[in-house]
Amino acid sequence: MNLLRTSFLTLCLIAAVSAQSAELPHAKPSAVGLSAAKLKLVDREVESLIEKKRLAGAIVAIAKNGKVAHFKEYGKRNLETGEAMTKDSIFRIYSMSKSITTAAALMLFDAGKYKLDDPIANYLPEFKDVQVHTKDGARKPSRPVTVRDLMRHTSGLTYGIFGNSPVDQAYRKANVLNPQRTIKQMTRTVAKLPLAFDPGTDWTYSVSTDVLGRLVEVWSDQTFDTFLEQRIFKPLAMKDTGFHVPADKLDRCATIYNSDGKGGLSANKRASANQVTENPRMLSGGGGLLSTTRDYLHFLQMIANGGELFGHRLLKKSTVKMMTRNQVPTDAMPIGVGDTRPGVGFGLGFSVRTEMSEWDPHGKVGEYGWGGMASTHYWISPKDKLVVVTMEQTLPYSFLLEFKLKGKIYDAIQ
Repeated sequence: MNLLRTSFLTLCLIAAVSAQSAELPHAKPSAVGLSAAKLKLVDREVESLIEKKRLAGAIVAIAKNGKVAHFKEYGKRNLETGEAMTKDSIFRIYSMSKSITTAAALMLFDAGKYKLDDPIANYLPEFKDVQVHTKDGARKPSRPVTVRDLMRHTSGLTYGIFGNSPVDQAYRKANVLNPQRTIKQMTRTVAKLPLAFDPGTDWTYSVSTDVLGRLVEVWSDQTFDTFLEQRIFKPLAMKDTGFHVPADKLDRCATIYNSDGKGGLSANKRASANQVTENPRMLSGGGGLLSTTRDYLHFLQMIANGGELFGHRLLKKSTVKMMTRNQVPTDAMPIGVGDTRPGVGFGLGFSVRTEMSEWDPHGKVGEYGWGGMASTHYWISPKDKLVVVTMEQTLPYSFLLEFKLKGKIYDAIQ
């Protein structure tokens, strides 16, 4: 019996070590249908932006047919010290956390813990009496906020920072984004505030995904960070992803820079140091994770594969199809975060391109993706079996790098 137990533990240890060391296969561009010559134009574009001091440094990773065909670092991760950008540099990915959180929640959907159109008050009773704001005063919403609403940002919740409506003002007054609160405390604070609109009738970027992170805790009976570590990061070998950075990895963190858009870069010391060295109280599923290009590429390739990678199935294929299909009602489109993005809707955790428009003219219908506040970006083109991640650390948020590269990357497909 002891021998059997020892063998079982040995196999578990080998499996754990194997998972953490798993890597996506690499291939020459030509082997996966990409032009190496045209990809050099990607290099030149990034290098030009660095020369013009529009950004300090960057990483661009391109996978096609499940193989990494381009993975290159450019410039500096710290201009003051002269440290070069390296492939294992750690970035604050901010809202790129949202798709990971949504995937976590949908894993529990696949396990039968809830239904997408369940009212969230079934699991978070504090939302039972939530009201919706109108010009004539608060009233009961036309229907409850559902789990699906949280995933597609049609909940009526907001951030309080992208507008100045009475609801935005209420969010700011309540200091909803206070990092000293736990997600349980944050959720209870939000539930006391009015909705900006009846659920399902509009689209507003919001703390919905943070509330979703709290639901993961309720459904799994685990802390949010523990669930992510055990159920997503370990199986996908995302060894450098989490809500904080251990001391022995701290020197790999890229500095965040403020850009004036004209060639002026200055280090944002506060943002660069914020919530890095120790696990924060607020485990923000909407914007709290740090990661590397490699790790995030692993997560995206799992999605591109229909929910499976390295022999681990995290999501059902049918669930991934729901995630990557527009879920926003026609009347609530197009989406936008302080802007308007014609032809763009939202699935469950990802934006989804539904038709071509002058906004992002190099995009493709069916493409899905998102980005993070420090100008990190990613997109997936299912038709081309293409996954792209661009990493930098530049404030304010800008589409500059994605828009400069997207057409060139698509043009490299042979």
